Amino acid sequence: MKSKVKAMVHPIRIRILQTVMNSAGMTASDISQKLPDIPQATLYRHINALLKVDIIEVVDENRVRGTIEKVYSVSNTLESNTSKEVNEASKEEHFSFFFNYLMGILSQYETYLQSESVDLKRDGVSYRQWYAYLSYEELIELIESIKELIDKAAENEPNGNRQLMSIANIMLPSKN
Repeated sequence: MKSKVKAMVHPIRIRILQTVMNSAGMTASDISQKLPDIPQATLYRHINALLKVDIIEVVDENRVRGTIEKVYSVSNTLESNTSKEVNEASKEEHFSFFFNYLMGILSQYETYLQSESVDLKRDGVSYRQWYAYLSYEELIELIESIKELIDKAAENEPNGNRQLMSIANIMLPSKN
């Protein structure tokens, strides 16, 4: 069985999954409209990778001008299967998942730094680390608050005033 977690940590796949997750079902054309910065061939390649490991599934097919247009949705078994995979993963596998996640972020940052006009302040680029003493309940409340804010922002449609931002989140217990 191919690793669902490993397949999901790619930045483009994360964006596709988040886009599909917020809908009742989307075609590749719908996804492309929500993610206009991803070239069509790249989008299809990543959709197929997500299909291959049952992260998304085809829930309907529409006949359009003699072709079949597939409608995608998040797999009904995704949460239980990924939870199982994460719970059963070895320390080495967890390290690999986390490493792949970090490499995706590092790749995005490298691409940004290679652009013609780099202005961290203007572009809203930042990386920060905070520390807070939290009980388990307080941690869950913080996570839910952050998720609520990000989910609201993720509903924004692209337009001339908005810049696509990648927001990454890591929470780890810290040794003093």
